Amino acid sequence: MKKILISAFVLMVSCSALFAQEQAETETMRKRNEADQRVYQLALRYNDLPVARMKLMELIERNPTNIRYQELLATLYFDSNQFTSAAVSAMDLLEKNDKNVAALEIAGYSLEQLGAFDRAMPYFESHYLLTGTLFSLYKTAYMQFSLDRFEEALNSANMLVKDAKSSTEMLNFTKADETTQEVSIKAAALNLKGLIYMAEKNVEEAQTAFMQSLELAPGFEMAQLNMRELRNSNKQ
Repeated sequence: MKKILISAFVLMVSCSALFAQEQAETETMRKRNEADQRVYQLALRYNDLPVARMKLMELIERNPTNIRYQELLATLYFDSNQFTSAAVSAMDLLEKNDKNVAALEIAGYSLEQLGAFDRAMPYFESHYLLTGTLFSLYKTAYMQFSLDRFEEALNSANMLVKDAKSSTEMLNFTKADETTQEVSIKAAALNLKGLIYMAEKNVEEAQTAFMQSLELAPGFEMAQLNMRELRNSNKQ
């Protein structure tokens, strides 16, 4: 009986010691996390991005299940125009959660900047399906067009034109003089339809689409230039 009591006491002491050790380790980790977060914020304040990235990597290593740190790192890479690193870090995030909206955006935009339209397009498609963001659908349509996937591009452009929100949501386009102009997504989608029809040698449909685009946005320089190119090519 005495042996049993002694064994139980030893077990209780061992468990208490183990619990105390775990608590101490948890408290140490919490303090290290807080310290690293303070240094990260200070590095951002002083625009010391290498230090900010290093602290985020340490936080990621110490807290592998907290995806917020990895989201911050991917965003930091993207904002620093380090598009390869941004794309890879975002894709790592998507391996853990393929519905992470921030990671889909970063992966899509980063790969677009790298010229990898074929790899960027699925991320924009997924982002649109999850959020209904028309800008992502426009990006999808433009990339489908750039990859000569004209039927898909036309379908996406028609979806944009039919969406009531496309008349009020806006896009920015760069003009020849390097200034920007804002036009509705609907006008931009109609211009894209014109480009698709031009590529397919369908002059009549292309002209109709460009005219519809210009009716919505009379000063839309890109549509004006495309219309002029269509007419010039038709004269030859």
